[in-house]
Amino acid sequence: MNNPNQRVRLVIFDWAGTTIDFGSRAPAAAFAGVFAGNGIEVTDEEAREPMGLNKREHLIAMLSMPSIADRWNAIHGRDWTDQDVDAMYEAFVSIQLESIQEHSKLVPDLQDVVSQLRHRGIQVGGTTGYFRAAADAVLRCASEAGYEPDVNVCADDVQHGRPAPWMIYRAMEQLNVFPPSSVVKVGDTVADIQAGLAAGCWSIGVCDSSSLMGLSHSDFVSLPPTEQAKRLNQAALAFQVAGAHATIASMSELPALIDRIQQDAACFPHAL
Repeated sequence: MNNPNQRVRLVIFDWAGTTIDFGSRAPAAAFAGVFAGNGIEVTDEEAREPMGLNKREHLIAMLSMPSIADRWNAIHGRDWTDQDVDAMYEAFVSIQLESIQEHSKLVPDLQDVVSQLRHRGIQVGGTTGYFRAAADAVLRCASEAGYEPDVNVCADDVQHGRPAPWMIYRAMEQLNVFPPSSVVKVGDTVADIQAGLAAGCWSIGVCDSSSLMGLSHSDFVSLPPTEQAKRLNQAALAFQVAGAHATIASMSELPALIDRIQQDAACFPHAL
C-alpha cells in the first residue's frame, strides 16, 4: 500500500552498467561486432554514444552519425536503408545474447544495497533497453548470483523505449507504486537520466560502473587515484548536464542518498 509518510517506495535500476556488467561492456561489444560484420570498424565511443536506447534505435543512431554514414557509403557504395537495419538487428540479437554470458557479473555491493533498500520497505525494479530475450538472459544470470528485482521491464514491453518514461510507468503500475515522486530511477546513461526526468521521478546517475566510464572493474580499480577521480567527475558532470538530481560514485553510496531524499528532499537541486 502507498505510505504517505515514506517518500521513496520504489527504486528502478537499469541493468548493464548499473546492476550487472560493470562498464556496460556487453552492449558495446555487440554493437562493435555487428558493424564489423558489415565491414565497418567503429570506436568504443561511437558504440556507446546512444547507449540506453532501444537496441534497434541504437543501431539507427549509430548509422546516422556522419562519420559512420560516410564509412558505410565508402564500403557499400550507397547509403544505409531500413532493410540494412533489419538485417543488422537480426545479427545483433545473437551477438548480444552471447556477449551477455561473457559479462554477467553483478556490480560490487549491489546485493548489500538491495538488501538495505528492502529493509527500508523499498521495492526494487529493473528496466532495460534490451529486447525481451536479452532481458530474460540478464535476469537469469543475476538470479543465479542472488539478485532478482520485483519487476523487470524491457524495451519490447512498451511502444517507445528511453528517453520516453513508459518502462518506468509500466514498472510502477505492476508494483502499484505512485506517485512518480516516490520513485528513484538509477542508471548509467544519459538516456536513463532523461527517462527518469520524463517520468517525474528522482533521477540518479551511477558513475564508476557506467557506460560513460566504459571500463571493466579491474581496469577501473587499477587506475591511479587521481585518474579515477578525474573520470568519475567527468561522468558525474555528464549526468548533471542531463539534469540528474544527484550522482553517486558507486552503488555503495545509494542507501545514504535515499536516506537524504527521505529526510530532506528540498536540499536537492531541482527537488521534486
